[in-house]
Formats: sequence, C-alpha cells, structure tokens
Amino acid sequence: MQGEMEDKCGIVGIHCNDESKDVASFVYYCLYALQHRGQESAGIATFNPENGLNHYCGMGLITDVFKDDIIHSLKGSMAIGHVRYSTTGQSKLENSQPFVTDFGDGFIAMAHNGDIVNSDELKKELIDDGFYFKSDSDSEVICYMLKKEHYDNKKSVIEAIEAVCKKLVGSYALTILVDGELYGVRDPMGIKPLAVAKRDDEFILASETVAFDVINAEFIRDIVPGEVVYFENDEINSHMLESAGKCKLSHCMFEYVYFARPDSTIDGINVYETRMNIGRQLYELYPIDADVVIPVPDSSIPAAIGYSRASGIPYGEGLIKNRYVGRTFIMPTQEERELAVRLKLNPIKEAIKGKKIILIDDSIVRGTTSKQLLDLVKESEPAEIHFLVGCPPVVAPCYYGVAMATKKELIAANYSVEEIQEQLDIDSLGYITLPALVKAIGMDEDKLCLGCLNEDYPTEIPEGLEAETYYKP
Repeated sequence: MQGEMEDKCGIVGIHCNDESKDVASFVYYCLYALQHRGQESAGIATFNPENGLNHYCGMGLITDVFKDDIIHSLKGSMAIGHVRYSTTGQSKLENSQPFVTDFGDGFIAMAHNGDIVNSDELKKELIDDGFYFKSDSDSEVICYMLKKEHYDNKKSVIEAIEAVCKKLVGSYALTILVDGELYGVRDPMGIKPLAVAKRDDEFILASETVAFDVINAEFIRDIVPGEVVYFENDEINSHMLESAGKCKLSHCMFEYVYFARPDSTIDGINVYETRMNIGRQLYELYPIDADVVIPVPDSSIPAAIGYSRASGIPYGEGLIKNRYVGRTFIMPTQEERELAVRLKLNPIKEAIKGKKIILIDDSIVRGTTSKQLLDLVKESEPAEIHFLVGCPPVVAPCYYGVAMATKKELIAANYSVEEIQEQLDIDSLGYITLPALVKAIGMDEDKLCLGCLNEDYPTEIPEGLEAETYYKP
C-alpha cells in the first residue's frame, strides 16, 4: 500500500569523455525520473579538472533542492547523484548524499542504494581508527572504508573496492567518484538494480532504465551482480569481485511489485508486464463476479488492467490521486493522519455506488492505510468490496533497504487472512500466492529475495539486529 513503505534511494553516475562539458543538468533530469525512489533529500557531486570537486545536497524534492543557479555552479564532466528516503539514519541534511571525504589532494564522493546489515560493527572499527562520523547512515561507513583502503592502505581504487566489499554484508548499488574517475558497483547478490547506458560521448549509470529514457540515452545492459565498472577510452571496463558468482542471487521482488516505475526494465524483466501478469494471476486465483475493477493508483494500475483483461470485467477509475500532496505521515494527530488519506485519494462516487467492485492494491504492510482507504470507499456505498493484493502477506521486516515496519507492526505477521478481512470489514480479501507472484515476475524463485515474505534471508542477520528493533524511522 502506497505510503506504508519506501525504498531507500535512487542513484545516478555520468562519465563524459569531453572534459569541457558540464553534465550536472543531465544528472538532474535522471534524478527527476528516479524521484519515486526517494523524496527526502537530493544531492549531486561533480568533478572539474580546474577546480576539483563541486558538491551540493539539500532536503526535499529534486526541484526544491536544485535551482538554475545551483545546477550551473556544479561544473564538471564527471558526476554522481542521489535521491534518498531513509531506512537507516534519521531524516536530516547530514544524512543526505552523495557523501564526500577528502584525503591529501584527492577525494571520494559516493552515492549508495541499499542497506548494510553489519554497519554498526564496521562503524565501531572505523571510530577506533580515528574516523569521525557526521551522519548516522551506513552509507558514510562505506565511504570511509574506501578512504581507509585507498588512501591509508595505499591500494588502487579497484583493490580498495574489492577489500571493502569483502567486509560488507547486505545490499549495495554504488556510484563512486574517486579523483575524477567514475565507478559503479553492484553487490554480488544483485539485490538492488543498477544499469549502464550510452549517450553521445557519455556513459550513464542509474538505478532504473527510465533515467536513460528521459535524456535519450541508449540502454546497454544491467550491471552484473558482483561487478565493478569504470570507463576508459570510450569503453566500459569490468572487474568482477572475488565473491561474484559465489553468492545466491537475490533480486528484490518489491522492485517489480511496487518500487520501480512501470516503464522500467530491471534485469531483463519489464516492470509493466510483470504487474499486468500479477493482475492475470489474481484472476486465476480469485475469479470474482463483479461490475468493475478499480486500482489504487498509481502502482496498481497495470495489475488492475491485467485482471480486467483476463476476466472481461470492465476496468474503471474509482479513485483519483492528488499528485501534489507531500509527505503526510508526520501529521501529529490521528484525525490529521486520516485527513491525509482524503488529501491523497478521492473516490468517484458515481463509479462505485451500488456496484460490486474489485479493488486492487500492490501490497498491505501495516494495514492502517488500507483500513482508512477502504473506509473512504465505503462512503460511496458500493454493493460489495473485494480487495485483492498483488503481493503475498508481508510477515517479516526487510534488512536490505526497504523501510516498511517492525514485525509487531506487520498486520500479516500477527493475523490470519480471515482476521484481516474481518478487521477491514469487506466481502473478500485475496493475496496473490508466492508461486503465482514468482510466475508473474518470470524469474526463478531461487534468484529472488523473498525474506519479507518467508523469512528466508539471503544473508545471515547479525546477532542483536532483531526484527522488532531494526527499523529506524
């Protein structure tokens, strides 16, 4: 359910062979296309041979952070960018990215999508070595580890990345600027997406292919899990981490269900087609007699279309989304939080009244937003409400970069489907099954991360990092 969980970040990197060219504006446009991956803060770091590193971060949407004068001041033919939603670390400017650290005459700037589950242990080691942390984000831990290996231990950049990745447990897709050279890194499990494209004399790295589309860049390929890429002589150079191929592939299933834009293609699988398939699978599981199929906009629209086409039941817009509403979960009172649902979604009473409706949503996490939404729909007096969900019950937290909830807050971890249906007070409730979801995605189950659905996590969870205490809002 939208509003109940967020992905951590979207990242971008651009390498241009023409040192006289400034690429910050293109990073801006790419980040704009990735805004759905994080609305909390945004940042860009660029490199220019004449004056070195240029860096700016701010809180809020990309359009709020970067005005024309700021973008034009970020000179450089190499750049990385970041949009953020916090999973570890509080919402404050110090946690915004890219992170930057100086050393001697050089620097490291890094943007990170993911979560490092052993970051507390690694951070303690760095503090013992004299490092001072300005943030409480695990991304700064990686940045300082790179500095330690590259500058203090005199390793090449590739050797430093290799040494750091050996110690990391968790998910990471990285874009890194080191002394004006761009590197992209994807963790050996491939949990978070990262791809590369070409535009004229530029190479572009980004979390999703939609970032390439907006600047008319030609998609080349996905970065392979466990791969480090860098660019020389107008070519992509590749280095495979020692752990590549030795880990279980664990692509995040939520990228296909909810996070990614439907016009993205991730690891060769089109997100829109996957969501259409989810709708078709829901019809196979729940062939309901109804008058209209209605999505909860926006991420559930393809699934609702898929159900409609498979069933022959008309597709209809019954909820209109206000796309100009910002974050509402900080509203202090319950009355105001309920008002926030009305600000975001408004029912079309004429499309609902007296009808048997199938309402399709991407997921249920805590269940509170679903309850408020359904109460709103009931005010339009439908004859029946059948609520179908395009994700199996979420029964455990995510440790790899998805902010959802603690286990005690997850409704499906504490109640049966029948009990949830009773709480929601609807005619029927149906979740897609795990086998049906895997079929809809079209990827082997053993290549997907399904930890939040079955608690079979791709890494060991460090002792003390308990499900009830992990989530840090």
